[in-house]
Amino acid sequence: MAKINRTFFLSHLDDTLYKNGLKPSQVSGHNAILDEWERTMADEDDRWLAYMLATVYHETDRKIQPIEENLNYSAQGLLNTFRDYFTPTQAVAYARQPERIANRAYANRLGNGDESSGDGWKFRGRGFVQITGRTNYRKYGIENDPGAALDPAKATHILFDGMTHGRFTGKKLEDYFHGEEADWVNARRIINRLDRAEDIARYAKAYYAALSYTTTVPVQVHAVVAQQTAGVGGP
Repeated sequence: MAKINRTFFLSHLDDTLYKNGLKPSQVSGHNAILDEWERTMADEDDRWLAYMLATVYHETDRKIQPIEENLNYSAQGLLNTFRDYFTPTQAVAYARQPERIANRAYANRLGNGDESSGDGWKFRGRGFVQITGRTNYRKYGIENDPGAALDPAKATHILFDGMTHGRFTGKKLEDYFHGEEADWVNARRIINRLDRAEDIARYAKAYYAALSYTTTVPVQVHAVVAQQTAGVGGP
């Protein structure tokens, strides 16, 4: 079973997604995900790995470490992100109050109770893929310990299990990457709607170009995709 060429992988990321260089925490985060892939899924389609890495890159704001959702929105930010849950007047009243924002934005959905229940804040986004809502926390046995989603091992398990088995939206990696088929944009539906789908598709192609194995000539692997990602950069 071939191993991923980590030197080539990290060097390629330095040239594309991390032009200011990777921090040690970003290197360790990538290595943890690559380790899990080699341990459990090395025989699967490496486009799956590329898309998972791109999802983590986006959801963690490039940190590649489990994080908590930042809900410190301005009034305009609330209207941009949660327009279905806040009127302009309410947005002003709730602005810059993360706990109140979470309790309203996530009330009465995702298995949560109403706004007064506090479930929105308790089950806010966490981890590599920002699992949100009581139902999703229950799926992974951490309903009574939501902070466990920040544990790197747990966050990695949730990432792999959720995206390969369709635990989040019913859509899974195999739906978008199989055989000759590759739908980099619509794969975003594995996590949620098509927000930032084009950006995440570009990140995924950059990761795909970075994946090389010791049994191959690194520079030639995924050369076509590498050409497509020339000039790609993060947010």
